Amino acid sequence: MATIVKSLSTKGVEGYVVDVETKTISGQPMISIVGLGDTAVKEARERVEAAILDGRFLFPQMKIVVNLAPSDVKKSGSHFDLPIALSLLMESNQFRIKRKEEFAFIGELSLNARLRGCTGVLSMVIAARDAGIKSIIVPGDNIEEASLIKGIKVYGFDKLIDVVEFLEGTRDYDRIEEVEEKDDDNNENLDFSEVLGQDLLIEYIVVAAAGGHNMLMIGAPGCGKSMIAKRIPTILPKMSEEESLEVTKVYSVAGLLMGKDSLVKKRPFRAPHHNASTNSLIGGGNRATPGEISLAHNGVLFLDEIAEFSKRTLDALRQPMEDKIVTVSRVRETNRYPANFMLVAAMNPCSCGYYGTDKCSCSDYEVLKYRQRISGPILERMDIQKHVQPVNFMDLSTYNSNWTSSQLRERVEFSRDIQKKRFKGIDGVNSNAQMGQALVKEYCSLDSDCSNILQKVYERYKYSARTFHKFLKVARTFADLDGSKNIRKKDVIASVMSRDLEKDKTSMAVV
Repeated sequence: MATIVKSLSTKGVEGYVVDVETKTISGQPMISIVGLGDTAVKEARERVEAAILDGRFLFPQMKIVVNLAPSDVKKSGSHFDLPIALSLLMESNQFRIKRKEEFAFIGELSLNARLRGCTGVLSMVIAARDAGIKSIIVPGDNIEEASLIKGIKVYGFDKLIDVVEFLEGTRDYDRIEEVEEKDDDNNENLDFSEVLGQDLLIEYIVVAAAGGHNMLMIGAPGCGKSMIAKRIPTILPKMSEEESLEVTKVYSVAGLLMGKDSLVKKRPFRAPHHNASTNSLIGGGNRATPGEISLAHNGVLFLDEIAEFSKRTLDALRQPMEDKIVTVSRVRETNRYPANFMLVAAMNPCSCGYYGTDKCSCSDYEVLKYRQRISGPILERMDIQKHVQPVNFMDLSTYNSNWTSSQLRERVEFSRDIQKKRFKGIDGVNSNAQMGQALVKEYCSLDSDCSNILQKVYERYKYSARTFHKFLKVARTFADLDGSKNIRKKDVIASVMSRDLEKDKTSMAVV
């Protein structure tokens, strides 16, 4: 009979159990690994052989067949080294597991039989626990990450020989498993108290944060667009444990969790450069790994100088912005990653950046062509589009701000609590921006005065049905910030004033 040990792998951000089946048969000495493994899996043959010999074991001089089941699912990664080595040692009768627990194994082997950390451990440990596996052995570098999951015993080792002796019962496990939670605030030095002279814009920033609305800021260089965007995470509500676990799983699969010993508790803020490729932004590559939009899950994706991004890359955002999930397909695998992010973008009003002032040298045609770099479908998905005015001298010289991040966060959390109660029990809906048509109809009803205002705006600017519903969602958020049950006239007026760039483009096209 073949020797079988348990291991795991990942598909997207979810893990699944893999049976590592090893059989020695008569034939030329070699290792054959089957089961749709990628290059890293195939190269385990050399790593395992060198590690076994360096670990003072004997390498069987027979033909060795290793099958990774289920065999019809593509597998990737170097973390199969440890289970392959252990199953081979057991198949050649060099040791037996004497402990009564059922184990799963994850770990890459170095050529000198040491264990190296690997990616995706968090998702794999969760899958092991859900499959009923009681214990799991991981590299020492991954012990903190794996120990975040409760309900399963986690053991971390640094050498192959240590694992073997532990499984034989000749070595006790003495590693400290308690993980001290850390509050790593990478935004602690950022605060809205540093933003001067932008009170009107900040009001729309609060609305965007409160409702999870996408936002575009248009303004001359140096007016504070990037400064404001970097401070938006400081006013967003704290993530729930479920949201934190979702983000941590994505970062684990992406290999960004190595060495960290706590869940990701701060909302992500991702700001890719405008030369980013489509795959880096959306996700992809040979292993269909998560992109920036998934790394920004439950947080903020900031696209500075959005007009400088390639049109193809920006248009790839259209579906994830609506579906809050992205599907990355390759020939032999399809991975789904969460992408529930708040898109914040910034751009200049024209190519020189000083449109509307004496400094501008752009013709109307050049301004129009510059703004047309952002396609209509992307622009209409930006719920709020506001001009950012230059700050006058008096505001800069006083160094006094009307708001701090903590004050703004209180307003945002007040609104989010209302939305949480409103959407309780509705899967996939946590904020006003995520409402579907049925929910908009139920919670965004208007009186006759409000309807007349929206009708005039709708007909004047030839808005789409999607834009009409976005007006209603933004108006709903304005009402929530004041604790109003109904959408009022002033909420609708504030909402229709939230799409500056779209109105500019319409006016320029007419001219």
